[in-house]
Amino acid sequence: MLEMKTECEHCHDALIEQGEVYICSYECTFCVDCCTALGGLCPNCGGELVRRPRRPEGAETA
Repeated sequence: MLEMKTECEHCHDALIEQGEVYICSYECTFCVDCCTALGGLCPNCGGELVRRPRRPEGAETA
């Protein structure tokens, strides 16, 4: 299951669970501003950053 991280790995700002957040295939997680500044590429693996999917309201986590 996708880990819903709560902090940007670049600037360490808090991330809103249902907000716009970007991840790579290794689940490195970034806020919109850092994703833009990084050109949409993960600085850790070089992979593409894509918008993290949102979970339905009230969904349980494992």
